[in-house]
Amino acid sequence: MQDNDSVRGSWSSRWVFILAATGSAVGLGNIWKFPYIVGENGGGAFVLVYLACIACVGVPILMAEVLLGRRGRQSPVHSVRDVALEAGRSSRWSMIGIGGAVAGFLIFAFYSVVAGWVLAYMFHAANGSFTGAGSDHISGLFEQLLADPQALTIWHTAFVVLVMAVVIRGVNKGLEQAIRILMPSLFVLLLLLLMYALTTGSFGKSLHFLFDSDFSKLSWDGVLTALGHAFFTLSLGMGAMMVYGSYMPKQSSIATTLITVAVLDTVVALVAGMAIFPIVFANQLDPGAGPGLMFVTLPVAFGNMAGGQVFGFLFFLMVAIAAWSSAISLLEPAVTWMVEQYEISRARACIWIGLVGWTLGLGALASFNVGSDWLVLGMNFFDLLDFVTANLLLPAGGFFIAILVGWRITPSISRDELHLTTVNGYMIWHFLLRYISPVAVLVIFIANLYSKFQG
Repeated sequence: MQDNDSVRGSWSSRWVFILAATGSAVGLGNIWKFPYIVGENGGGAFVLVYLACIACVGVPILMAEVLLGRRGRQSPVHSVRDVALEAGRSSRWSMIGIGGAVAGFLIFAFYSVVAGWVLAYMFHAANGSFTGAGSDHISGLFEQLLADPQALTIWHTAFVVLVMAVVIRGVNKGLEQAIRILMPSLFVLLLLLLMYALTTGSFGKSLHFLFDSDFSKLSWDGVLTALGHAFFTLSLGMGAMMVYGSYMPKQSSIATTLITVAVLDTVVALVAGMAIFPIVFANQLDPGAGPGLMFVTLPVAFGNMAGGQVFGFLFFLMVAIAAWSSAISLLEPAVTWMVEQYEISRARACIWIGLVGWTLGLGALASFNVGSDWLVLGMNFFDLLDFVTANLLLPAGGFFIAILVGWRITPSISRDELHLTTVNGYMIWHFLLRYISPVAVLVIFIANLYSKFQG
């Protein structure tokens, strides 16, 4: 099996895979969620715990997921099935791939709605809607957007079309060409914003906020948040990294390549914080503003600073690019499975998957207006999709990937695919995957369910 090539093509080089995997990992979680959870949980101490969780939980499962993808050279469903059979295990392990593809598809349905908000804000920033605005005005603008199903549908549709336009063209003409443009553009925009942040006079304060370690400000809930974000930021359990791994060149080292991806993903998150917090502090705004940091707090800052119209547009353009690169990887597992399962063209599979995802997205966006009273278990449709994926499907996927690769497949398979150059390196990875990662994922699973239903 290990000599097979993916019938859908492969990345032209190791660095293209690194860019693609980083593009999948770098999304709204890095630029939107990471800065505000750092703000909510006290800064530097939280960052240290987060980095430890990335190293001990995120990277071992990421390596295992890509290992399965490259070994199988197919969609996540068929890759997991074939690797399990090669190891003498049941084909029922393919449920990992099914769960991942479903999770990625469901995430795409509501992720595209949030990405639509970003596109709308990019437009507002460009036309000067934020100029001179206070928090009441920006809050009203955001509430007006959420209350308008027609506007949300337009922006949601635009984003879905952008993603389908890439996925429909395949690995080399679509995914690879897009990644070659999107990721360097994102890095350039992030550096431009960082350079602006250096001029605000609050850059030093931001560094202290991000990197000074005061563990008295870090609660147990903060540790759980760091653990959960370390797991989710690397796109684990949703089939994306597995399908990208199926296009990975055989000669590339999974270990060194994915450590590079994890480092880049973390650097982007930290640099985003270093670019955002100086703007927040310079305008005497709250760094712990929660989810409103991107859609209320930062627009107020952009609207009241020199060059804010330009830098506001660049910021939301950067966030849109990050969301686009991530969403591409969310659709890819379901599309590849449909191509293999029904032997249809990629274009036809992409249109079907995209249309169903777009339709589910309509239900998600209706949660903020005409469908706000449609509740299941006390949740609207948007929150239900988020809950099912983040609290059930993704942790389950990560847990069973760790169990399958750590306990059920033979070491000869994992050694052959990882290309680890030292015995100690393999033993450390195998220990973390067997004993630390699955326990940590179970903690995330139990803590999230307890937090959700304790009331």
